[in-house]
Amino acid sequence: MSIDISQFHEVFFEESFEGLEIMENSLLGLSESDDALDVINNIFRAAHSIKGGSATFGFMEISKFTHVMETLLDEMRNNERPVTVDAVELLLEATDVLSGMLTQVQDDEELDSERIKNVQGQLETMLGVAPEADVVETVANEDGAESGWTIKFIPLPHLLSTGNDPVRMFRELAALGDMTVSVNIEALPQLAELEPEECFISWSLELNGDIEEQQVAEVFDWVDGDCELVIQKRINEIDDSEDKNPEMSGDNAEKPAEAEQLKDVAKQDRREKPERRSKKPKAAEASSIRVGIDKIDILINMVGELVITQSMLSQMGESADENSFDAERIEKLQDGLSQLERNTRELQEAVMQIRMLPISFAFNRFPRVVHDYCRKSGKKIELVISGEQTELDKTVMEKINDPLVHLVRNSMDHGVETPEVRLASGKPETGTVMLDAYHKGGSIVIEIKDDGAGINKDRILSKGIEKGLVSESDVLTDEQVFDLLFLPGFSTAKEVTDVSGRGVGMDVVRRNIKSLGGNIEVTSTEGKGSTFTIRLPLTLAILDGQLIRVGNEMYIIPLTAIVESIQINEDRINGIASGSELYKLRNEYIPVVRMHESFGVEAEFHELTKGLLVVVEGDEGKVGIFVDRLLGQQQVVIKSLETNFKGVPGVSGATILGDGTVALIVDIAGLVSLAQSKALKNPYDIAEQSDAVA
Repeated sequence: MSIDISQFHEVFFEESFEGLEIMENSLLGLSESDDALDVINNIFRAAHSIKGGSATFGFMEISKFTHVMETLLDEMRNNERPVTVDAVELLLEATDVLSGMLTQVQDDEELDSERIKNVQGQLETMLGVAPEADVVETVANEDGAESGWTIKFIPLPHLLSTGNDPVRMFRELAALGDMTVSVNIEALPQLAELEPEECFISWSLELNGDIEEQQVAEVFDWVDGDCELVIQKRINEIDDSEDKNPEMSGDNAEKPAEAEQLKDVAKQDRREKPERRSKKPKAAEASSIRVGIDKIDILINMVGELVITQSMLSQMGESADENSFDAERIEKLQDGLSQLERNTRELQEAVMQIRMLPISFAFNRFPRVVHDYCRKSGKKIELVISGEQTELDKTVMEKINDPLVHLVRNSMDHGVETPEVRLASGKPETGTVMLDAYHKGGSIVIEIKDDGAGINKDRILSKGIEKGLVSESDVLTDEQVFDLLFLPGFSTAKEVTDVSGRGVGMDVVRRNIKSLGGNIEVTSTEGKGSTFTIRLPLTLAILDGQLIRVGNEMYIIPLTAIVESIQINEDRINGIASGSELYKLRNEYIPVVRMHESFGVEAEFHELTKGLLVVVEGDEGKVGIFVDRLLGQQQVVIKSLETNFKGVPGVSGATILGDGTVALIVDIAGLVSLAQSKALKNPYDIAEQSDAVA
C-alpha cells in the first residue's frame, strides 16, 4: 500500500518555519553568548531537521542549500572555524533565503534561483569549496577512475519502530551522486514468523562521485545506534556496462529498478523542471495552532460535565408528564438548567483558551528588526522584551504584527539618538527600546518604550499649523498635540529614510488598532523618551456589549466604545443651520447621530428628550448616538455578516440572542461615516461650529 506523503507537507512547513525562528534568534545572540557551543548546536539541529525533512519530501533544492549551511555550522561546533561577525551575518542572510525557498515551495512558486545561487556561492567561498561546476569536472581523474563509497547498511530489528524509513535515507544519498542499491533478504523469516514492525533486511550501496565522507555519514545521523554501518572509500574503473552492482555473498537479491527509481527522483529534483514549478493560484491559507495537552484535558473534562448534565435533563424530561411538575421537580429542573449554564460558560472559556497564544510569537521577530536597523544606521540599540508569555487571541496577534513593527521602527529612527548625540547629552551610547505586554482588566496592554530624545511638541504644533490642521490661537493639551501624529501624511522627520519619514503609516497604525476594538495613546518627555501604549481586547470572537433598542430592532454597541449613557436635557440641545444637532456635554459640544435615520428604521421616539444618548468614542472624537431604550449588557458571540450574508455599512457583525433573534453589532466608525454620507456633512465638523452656537 502506497502512502501519499503530501498530506504531511503542512506539518513539515510549520516545523521548518519554527526551526528558522530558532536559527535566527540563536544567530542574533551567538556573538554575545557565554556558551557558544550550545547555541551553535541548537542552530545546527534546526538546520539538520530542515535538511532531512526537505529531502524526505523531495524538496532537494532546499536540502542542498541547507546542507551547505550545515557544513559551515559543523565546522564552528567542532572548533574548526571561529565564530565571526561576517559568518553570523552570512548565516542570517542564508536563513532569509531559506525562509523564502520554503515559502515559494509551499505556495508552488518559482524559486529565486539568482539569490539562492548568490548566497550559496558566498557560503561555499567561506568554506573554501570550489564552485559546483568545477566539482563536476573533477569527478573523473586523469586515469579514467571515478571515486565513490561502498556502504553496508544493516538496520537493527527495532529501527522501523523508531519512525525511520531507509528509503528516505537512500533518496538523500541519491541526491549526492549516482547510486546503485542491492538488498540482502537472507535474514527474512517465513511469513508465519514475520514481525511486521521489525526489520530483517539489509542493503549494500555504491555511491559514485566526489563526495566527502562526512556528507555520507550525516545521512545516517538519524539512525545512529539503531544500525550497523560500514562506509568504505573506493576507486573503480569507469566502464560503460550497465551492471555496476558489486557481487554479494549468499543469495542476495538485487533490485536495480529500485535504484534507478531513486536516481530518477534525485535527478528530477536537481533539474527543477519549469513545469514542476509552474505558477499556480495560491490555495486558501492554512492555519493551525499548537495547543498544550493541559488545555485539551480541560476541554475534555468540560465536555464530560456537559454530557452528564444533558443526560440528567433528558432523563427528567422522559419521566415527566403534564401532571408531574410539582415544586420539587421544578426545583430540580432549575438546578439542572443552572448547571447547564455553568458548564456551557466554562466550556466556552476553555474553547477560547485554545485560541490564546503567548505574545512571544509576535515579539520574536523584533531582535532581527533591531539588529538589521543598527547595522544599517550605525546606532547602538538594546531591545528589552518582557511579558512575552502574556496570552492573546491568535487573530488579534496576526493583525497587530504590522502596527508593532511600524511603532518599533519609529522608536529606533525618531526616538533613539546616535551614539555621539547620546554621549554628548550624558546618556549611555547604547539606547534602549522596550517591549512589554500585560493584562489589565479585560484587555491586553502592549507598551513600546524608548529612552531617546522624546517628542518635540513645538515641532509637531508648527507642522500642524503649517498643514492647516490647527490654528496658532488654539490651545492644545499634550494628548491633542500627540494625536496629530496619527493624521494621514503627518511627519516631522527632517529627511526621508528607508525606515520612516514619509508620513505614511501612523494613521494606518491607529486605523488597524481601532479595527481590532482597541486604542493607542502616546506619552513623551523631551530628552527622556516616549511610550506608545496599545490597549486591545483579548479576543475578537466574543464581545461584551450593550444591548439597545431602536423601534422594533435591537442592536449591540461594544462596551469598550461607550464612554457613558445619559438622559437628554433639552437646554443642552443646539440646532445648526444645516439641520444637524449638537449636544453640550459639560464643556464640549458633541455631534448627535440619530441611529434610526442612519439605518432607515422606524423609531419609537423622535424627540431627543424622550430617548437616550449613548456617548461613544469615535476615531476623531466623541459622538452621541440617539437610541430609544437601553436593555441589558451581555457577552455575545460574533458572527461575520460577510461570510453569512453580505457586508452592511455601519455594522461589524451580528449575534444570536437567547430568544433566537438576531441583533446587529454596531461599527462606530462605520455608523459615523454612514451618517456623514446621509447628511452630506461630516458630523465631527459640526462641533467646529460650537463657538457660533454658544
